[in-house]
Amino acid sequence: MNGSKEKNGIVPIMGRVTINGTVAQFSCKRTIPKELWDAKGNKAKGKSIEARETNLALDNIKAQIIKHYQRISDREAYVTAEMVRNAYQGLGGEYEKTLLGAFDKENEVFKKRVGKDRVRATYMARVRARNHVAAFIRSHYKRNDISMPELTPDFIKEFAVFLSNEAGLHNGSIWENCMWLKGVVMRAHFNGHIPRNPFAQFHISPNTKEREYLTENELKTLMEFQFKDPKNSYLRDIFVFASFTALSFVDIKELSNDQIVEVNGEKWIISKRHKTGVPFQVKLQDIPLQIIERYKAFQENNLVFPNLNYWSICKRMGKMIKECGITKKISFHLARHTTSPYTLKTSNLQRISA
Repeated sequence: MNGSKEKNGIVPIMGRVTINGTVAQFSCKRTIPKELWDAKGNKAKGKSIEARETNLALDNIKAQIIKHYQRISDREAYVTAEMVRNAYQGLGGEYEKTLLGAFDKENEVFKKRVGKDRVRATYMARVRARNHVAAFIRSHYKRNDISMPELTPDFIKEFAVFLSNEAGLHNGSIWENCMWLKGVVMRAHFNGHIPRNPFAQFHISPNTKEREYLTENELKTLMEFQFKDPKNSYLRDIFVFASFTALSFVDIKELSNDQIVEVNGEKWIISKRHKTGVPFQVKLQDIPLQIIERYKAFQENNLVFPNLNYWSICKRMGKMIKECGITKKISFHLARHTTSPYTLKTSNLQRISA
């Protein structure tokens, strides 16, 4: 009974669930005259029709609470009063109570933003992280999911070990997957689905290696090398173009003639980053202009560099670099870092081999 809401001698009846030290209250959606309520017995006094109907309704609520508690206990190792109260009231979906359910809900929301302010690659990274968590739960807990209140600090520590020993991931990937997991649990705590954040004190370093890049002399060697395979020459030219413009692969792939404009007698690329939509401007120096001119006759659909495929380029990248006598492991992405440690003296790099 809630005496603070008494009105004309009538008070509402409140229910209370207490489980494992947690408490949750709810309205029984019934009222009773204050003088008819037995505070010690938590029921209506007497045998009047109103008292009998009230006690029958309260017994029915108790039975439903017990039924929901038993059902949840069969599935979850740890049950809270809020979980039972919400189940009785039909509030929330079960995704709010389980880790994978929360992961799935967040990924579903994220997917709707792809193409607007998010990219598909990030969405797929989230999906992979979710699948790694699912595999870990099946492997270590022999279950298909785990409730949020069951999570302990050891869960994410053991997950990191699982990613290394069983999934075969390296430090950077382990860090990324742990951060996706940590973020889901952090937001569940922030939104009130769990009383604490068990991963709040967890920290892991990506331990990423310092990026390699080509020195000015190595870049000059690459530019002047005579390749027998024209495909390697094309790959080299795209790599050099990225080195001088700092454009990502996808921005080069989507580069059109409409994005190259002349300002005060100089050519500029004026466009937006594919990934972020942030506008950028890049002045085209002599070597990038030479490369554009070299492939002008092969342009299709107004694209400056047609028929680019990222994975095909990645497969050839190592052999192409090695053929030049360069022993470093260079990926196409590192072209964007090649000019960053120093300012290239373009007077020393006036020509690129055909």
